[in-house]
Amino acid sequence: MYKTILLPVDLNEEGFSHVAAEHACALAKMSGATIHLLNVLPTTQMPMVSAHFPTSVLQEIRTSTQTALQQFAKKHITDDIPVQLHLMEGKPSKEIIKAADKYKADLIVMPSHKRAKLELAFIGSVAARVVSSASISVMVVKPQ
Repeated sequence: MYKTILLPVDLNEEGFSHVAAEHACALAKMSGATIHLLNVLPTTQMPMVSAHFPTSVLQEIRTSTQTALQQFAKKHITDDIPVQLHLMEGKPSKEIIKAADKYKADLIVMPSHKRAKLELAFIGSVAARVVSSASISVMVVKPQ
């Protein structure tokens, strides 16, 4: 069925990303797939941000995010599922699509956030952009 599942997570909203992880783990167990756990940092790709933070601060952000990603994997992905951790920087929807291509994913499982309609009109939805741009299947897990 699936060989490679991409699981992009928002570590700032772990309380919801774990639900997407549960779905990805169930599918990985059924099909023997590897999960590629991904977090996308917007920091250095935004000139206004990178101009105001020293390189040491940006490296500290990367390091702490990598640690948080490891903790998320340990907490939410069982030991019997192969998992690889990835940290990318840029616009989340674009980086998720790039990661899916790079790691040859055949499924993306991702959370969708509860956002107000007005907020969506201004910022758009990462999940909606991924669904419309992906060349593979995307499972969007809604809040329960």
